[in-house]
Amino acid sequence: MSNQNNQNNPNNQDNNNNNFFNNNPLLAFAIFSIVVIMLFKSFVGEGDGLGTMMSPANTKTKQVTYSEVKELIKSGEIKSVKITPSYIEAIGGSEGSFIRYTAQNVPAIDRELIPLLEEKKIKYEGVMGNGLLSELISMLLPILIFFAIWIFIAKRMQKGMGGSILGMGKNDRMVDSEKPETKFDDVAGAEEAKEEVKEIVDFLKYPERYMELGAKIPKGVLLVGPPGTGKTLLAKAVAGEASVPFFSVSGSSFIEMFVGVGASRVRDLFDQAKKAAPAIIFIDEIDAIGKSRASGANFGGNDEREQTLNQLLAEMDGFGSNTPVIVLAATNRPEILDAALLRAGRFDRQVLVDKPDYEGRLAILQVHIKDVKLSKNVDLAAIAKATAGLAGADLANIINEGALLAGRYNKKEIEQSDLMEAIERAFVGLEKKNRKINETEKKIVAYHESGHALMAELTKGATRVTKVSIIPRGLGALGYTLHLPDEENRFLKQRHELLAEIDVLLAGRAAEDVFLGEISTGAGNDLQRATDIIKAMISVYGMSDVAGLMVLEKRQHSFLDGGMAQKDYSEKMAEQIDTTVKSMLDEHYSKVKQTLRDYSPAIEKMTSVLLDVEVIEGSKVREIIKEYEEANGLESRLAHSEIVEAEEKGK
Repeated sequence: MSNQNNQNNPNNQDNNNNNFFNNNPLLAFAIFSIVVIMLFKSFVGEGDGLGTMMSPANTKTKQVTYSEVKELIKSGEIKSVKITPSYIEAIGGSEGSFIRYTAQNVPAIDRELIPLLEEKKIKYEGVMGNGLLSELISMLLPILIFFAIWIFIAKRMQKGMGGSILGMGKNDRMVDSEKPETKFDDVAGAEEAKEEVKEIVDFLKYPERYMELGAKIPKGVLLVGPPGTGKTLLAKAVAGEASVPFFSVSGSSFIEMFVGVGASRVRDLFDQAKKAAPAIIFIDEIDAIGKSRASGANFGGNDEREQTLNQLLAEMDGFGSNTPVIVLAATNRPEILDAALLRAGRFDRQVLVDKPDYEGRLAILQVHIKDVKLSKNVDLAAIAKATAGLAGADLANIINEGALLAGRYNKKEIEQSDLMEAIERAFVGLEKKNRKINETEKKIVAYHESGHALMAELTKGATRVTKVSIIPRGLGALGYTLHLPDEENRFLKQRHELLAEIDVLLAGRAAEDVFLGEISTGAGNDLQRATDIIKAMISVYGMSDVAGLMVLEKRQHSFLDGGMAQKDYSEKMAEQIDTTVKSMLDEHYSKVKQTLRDYSPAIEKMTSVLLDVEVIEGSKVREIIKEYEEANGLESRLAHSEIVEAEEKGK
């Protein structure tokens, strides 16, 4: 594409042709090297420079003939002599006013010179040389050094984008121009997002239809959503459906350490797209160059990122209303983008590519199973239900992990158990069978997880237990209780469900306290999560009497975990929040401990089974609880009694 640009700019071409360095680079550098060497010799003087260094201070140099040097020696005016194959040097004069006599064209053999020097008791020395070869080497070596430097710079220029020095400027190698074969059928689980971008495809295919009506198609469409939801795939599908060139580039590719490079690359990118129109420009992770300028971090207002952003804004303004070039961009941090980037006329439309719902997850799974061998017993609906909250990339990884597990056990097909194990890996982490824990710790973990499991089954609003394990998994978990959702889609949680979650989290520590009489460090993460839930109920959701309906923390919406919260309350209110959080934790902890005492035989049996087999299913947990209730004539407190009935009917 750089050739195309040069042809379209005759002025640049003429300038390059008239430039002596461009037409004769090697000759120009040779001339430059020779000039530098001659200047060096003129400063050093004739010879190899050694004589000058050995001469006394305040020495004047005088060029004489060889015969004159011999006459000076005979007259006793010379103090020392140096003899080389090409010249002779004699130091004469008196203290404070030395003269350096040099003579060229020294005879090859002069049998009188040495006896004369010894007769006059003059110090002399000889310096051997290689004649012409030595002179040639001394001349060529600096030239070779300069030539090597020139070759290095030339290669860097060739590797640079568009041939500019040190890789700065043009965009040719940075842009991946292609015509994707991806279609909308390859994008599952984002039906609403596909509907939003279909009119863009129609405009790129039939622009005259919209021009006749006077309609203005959006110049830019911003795809926002969590990581892994298919924003890049959707952008490729738009280009694939429209069958137009797709210029894909990452936002970070515009930024260099040299000021002005990013702006130059933006200009070149848009120039290429206009020449290939109709076309699509896709900028992934646009937040790398599109961060808000209102933060005040750049006091000078002239840094590289801001210049790049300004150029991008100018280029998008430069589009004519009928220019068939659409700019698509993707980010998972829309809250930090500059307001000028989001105004009408630039990125006119924001399309949410969110995590898929149940139907979306099922459709995504069906896309990813096309290239794998599934057993007939695989229930994709159950897999879709069990993976609530996962993005498309996570679902693709689960299918791949299931295939790897099946291959590890030399299976011919992927079975349901392989996919369920892959789901556990996604939620909990890898199984660490080689991590040996002692019997004391194993017992602590068994009671801890039994406490979680019991409270999850007895508490209304809690999520039922799918599996309980005391096999270490992930980075630090020595055991886990897996809760997979019963419902296909959940978007809200009621107050009693949050309180139920707190009870389940506290049950692990409570079980250690009640049945072992001592607590351990294993409940640290549970306590942190329980505390966070109560604080959110007070300061964000208005679910307490401390602040009533007043919101104390403004949480900035973010598709990334760990969104920032702005706290806006007094120290007195902070003390009240701390007091309430502690009070609620103590209250629920006492209630949970009492429930565990009431069901202590069930806990003991559950712990015994776990220590024996290490892993039990949720159905076994419910069976143990129901047996205890029936044996003691207790009214069932199982929160998931309908599931128990369904399990019994299945048997």
